[in-house]
Amino acid sequence: MAEPGASEAAPWPRLNGTGRAARWLRGTVPVAVPMLLAVVDALLVNGLELLLELAVSLVAATALLLRRRFPLLVFLFTLPGLYIGYIWFAPMIALYTLAALRPGRVRLGICAALLIAAHFFPYPMSDFEATAYRENTLVLIDACVTCAAPITLGLLVRTRRELAVRVEDLTRSLRREDRLLADRVQATERARLAREMHDVVAHQVSLISLQAGAVQVSTGDEAARAGARTIRELSVRTLEELRHMVGVLRAAGGTEETGGPAPQPDLAELPRLIEMSGLKVTYEGGVVAGSGGAHGAKTVERAAFRTVQEALTNVRKHAPGARVRVRVDPVEGAGPEGAGAADGTGPCGLRVEIRNGPPDETATAPALPGGGHGLVGLRERAQSLGGTLETRHTSEGGFVVRAEFPYGPG
Repeated sequence: MAEPGASEAAPWPRLNGTGRAARWLRGTVPVAVPMLLAVVDALLVNGLELLLELAVSLVAATALLLRRRFPLLVFLFTLPGLYIGYIWFAPMIALYTLAALRPGRVRLGICAALLIAAHFFPYPMSDFEATAYRENTLVLIDACVTCAAPITLGLLVRTRRELAVRVEDLTRSLRREDRLLADRVQATERARLAREMHDVVAHQVSLISLQAGAVQVSTGDEAARAGARTIRELSVRTLEELRHMVGVLRAAGGTEETGGPAPQPDLAELPRLIEMSGLKVTYEGGVVAGSGGAHGAKTVERAAFRTVQEALTNVRKHAPGARVRVRVDPVEGAGPEGAGAADGTGPCGLRVEIRNGPPDETATAPALPGGGHGLVGLRERAQSLGGTLETRHTSEGGFVVRAEFPYGPG
């Protein structure tokens, strides 16, 4: 004999949870095994000499193959096997299937009476002795027990299945309620954050705008007046974007914000952002032609705008006085399905690169707070759009931020 692990000793297909053989066995064994037991019962009880009894018993055993589809009809086919052939497995299995699949009280009562009668009265009827009270009582008790056992087991299995289904439904309901509760808590927290943001940030930005307006009116220096005007414009723009974010948070929190949201920035506003940044910036690029027909173009342009905005903020913090070059280019190619131009050959995305040189040693670094979350947020934004973000230091002592954003599929 070969080793257990050898291929010669393994003629059966390997069984696994998703294999075809395993699925075939799971569907065949529950049907074939009861029929085989009934056949063995018929052969043991009747042998090969009693042809009529054996034939009726084998018909009853074969009928078990259809017990799940026609449980009542199969049970009726097994009664002659019990009455004439004195077999037990076929009628008991058929009655169990009937109780598990068609548990009507009237139906089960009639079938139980038929099984008791087939078991109580002998074949042929001429052998019945009405005066044999003791024997008849024992046979009747035996018939009642034989009838009650499969009915009880079938009803128990059916009840267990129903309870399992109800438990599963209750589990899904509890999970759904937990999700709803979590969403409600999250919505309440968002609404609270919206109020906090409005109360704190809007108040401080309003004070900045007020002070800048006072400087603009009172000063006689044209440069100072221009700087104050820029500060006021930035403050107003910040308040508009803050209003939009507060509206989103409150809408998610279950309260609607009156009025429409503030317009979202895109590449058309990059020159103005660079002009108001106060940095030495060289801008190469502009609004990418051909992107208007691509799906998700506005989202991609807004992500590119935010990338440039955050990179310029980091330059002001960490490299004051450095020269900056901002470049925005279309990514040519077929791109994903539905992206780019209508013929599938236009730009499939945007590439944004912000490169700054070393800081000016004579410039004073502003004491601006920073939590180190800006680049992390940009990377998460790029990944959510299916793009990439690369950041690295240059050999000249500068820094490079390069991002690519694909247009979404149509």
